[in-house]
Amino acid sequence: MSHTTPATNAQRMRAAPCGSAGVVGILLASLEALAAAGQVDAACRFAGQACVSLRHDDAHGERQFNALLHRLAPRVPW
Repeated sequence: MSHTTPATNAQRMRAAPCGSAGVVGILLASLEALAAAGQVDAACRFAGQACVSLRHDDAHGERQFNALLHRLAPRVPW
């Protein structure tokens, strides 16, 4: 399983363009940091909410949050 590092998160935020794509990049990095801090369940919940929020207006953004959700879900403590 691949985990992103803070350097990867910072690179993503610098590379993200302005506008909604930039906000998506910032939020993805934030959720990854939240998961890395031990709050995997909360990160998954927020990623799921983002998927629902974006599904009609930003298909690419929705797919990114969906991918994050699927990467994090196996790490949720049951």
